[in-house]
Amino acid sequence: MVRKEIQPVDKILLTSLICLLVIGLFMVYSASSALGEFSQNDPFYFLKRQLIFTTAGFAAMAALMRVDYWFWQRWSLLVLVFCFIFLVLVLIPGIGMVRGGARSWIGAGAFSIQPAEFMKLGMIIYLAHYLARYQKRITDFRRGLFPALLRIFAAFALIMMQPDLGTGAVMAGTCFVLLFVAGARIRHFFALAGAGLLGFIGLIASAPYRMQRITSFLDPWSDPLETGFQIIQSLYAVGPGGLFGLGFGDSRQKYYYLPEPQTDFIFAILAEEAGFIGAGFVVLLFGILLWRGLTAAMTAPDMYGSLLATGICGMIFLQVLINIGVVTGLFPVTGITLPFLSYGGSSLTLLMAAVGILLNITRHRTDYH
Repeated sequence: MVRKEIQPVDKILLTSLICLLVIGLFMVYSASSALGEFSQNDPFYFLKRQLIFTTAGFAAMAALMRVDYWFWQRWSLLVLVFCFIFLVLVLIPGIGMVRGGARSWIGAGAFSIQPAEFMKLGMIIYLAHYLARYQKRITDFRRGLFPALLRIFAAFALIMMQPDLGTGAVMAGTCFVLLFVAGARIRHFFALAGAGLLGFIGLIASAPYRMQRITSFLDPWSDPLETGFQIIQSLYAVGPGGLFGLGFGDSRQKYYYLPEPQTDFIFAILAEEAGFIGAGFVVLLFGILLWRGLTAAMTAPDMYGSLLATGICGMIFLQVLINIGVVTGLFPVTGITLPFLSYGGSSLTLLMAAVGILLNITRHRTDYH
């Protein structure tokens, strides 16, 4: 492959990302100050940790922005193997840590990682390589599609053993986007949709708390103090925000009404304090990020780069769609954070590393925009 002259990174993409990160830092402080004061006697507790995570994310992004994305193509299988190893390790008592009812963490205290988050990117790296190499086979279910599905479902099964339906759904959804873009047959997707629906029903039936989430989604007022509590309190935050919001730091729902205001429901606090205008501006920034990411996919010099950029965009924007859908009552509660805004280490660092790879793809684009 003849490698073209290196271009400057996509400044529009980078600027939109930095804007989201800055807004995220302000919102993490605002959403968590009351909780930090109560639990740690420090209103800046969560902000300080988020600054550390953001710094680590910037370091990862800056490093990967300079690594030619073909590197990941060469080592894609090894990346996937390591991701599977960590997914197995996290399930072992004494190694994996239980938080929020899920055995999803490895490490100690602040120095812990969430292997399922890394599997999302690891699977994208591997699947982009597989589909670029065997693109002509993808229309053949047995020789092309089935081997890819085996790896996807194996990873999904391990994630569900934690259990973590939200992360598993984002990973699987991103993979199906890649399969579709690579040219898999529509009739195969219909068959997979039917199998997926049956599997989804089975997952709900196997865990009563998932059924409770569905019923509370359909009618949160049927159990307003338990299963419907989060959705109701989220809507109580979004609604009063109106057009211009209550003002920065003036959220009422963050005072122990809305659970997880700095993570899963940070968009609700944003809508409450910044109103429709502020929330709409954040959605616009995500839209710009998607536009530039898809531009990178369309101008990548090869199929691998195109699929890799598409997968990274798909992963980010499935999370955005699900999180905002949950906050506004369009989807059941899933536990998915809002990219670049929500408090958290593994998720933020992983997403910024993924954007670093995306920025490197823009440096090799064949048509400058």
